[in-house]
Amino acid sequence: MAYMLMMVEPVGQRSERGSAAGHIVYDRMLGFAESLKKRGLLRGVESLASLDEGARLQVRDGKARVLDGPFAEAKEMIGGFFLVDVETLDEALALAAECPAAEWCTVEVRKTGPCWA
Repeated sequence: MAYMLMMVEPVGQRSERGSAAGHIVYDRMLGFAESLKKRGLLRGVESLASLDEGARLQVRDGKARVLDGPFAEAKEMIGGFFLVDVETLDEALALAAECPAAEWCTVEVRKTGPCWA
């Protein structure tokens, strides 16, 4: 069963942290990813760029439209994710508790599944 561990971080946290400290926490996250990989639990992992490097799109009445926000009002953003392969929510929560990012952001844990369920 796949679970996604999403790093929900405050907007602006990265710039407040600065580059040197950012490299340190990123290296910790790489180490966490490597430990998941060695245990055979990691399906995928990515860090996401800040909101100012993203866009939102919706299609209404057959027309695609790029939206500006709510980036300006956003208080949190998804900073990255781990897709892990475990059997239960409790196992996924245990992995989330091991994740270094839980020290500076919220780790949202979601089971994957069809949108109709």
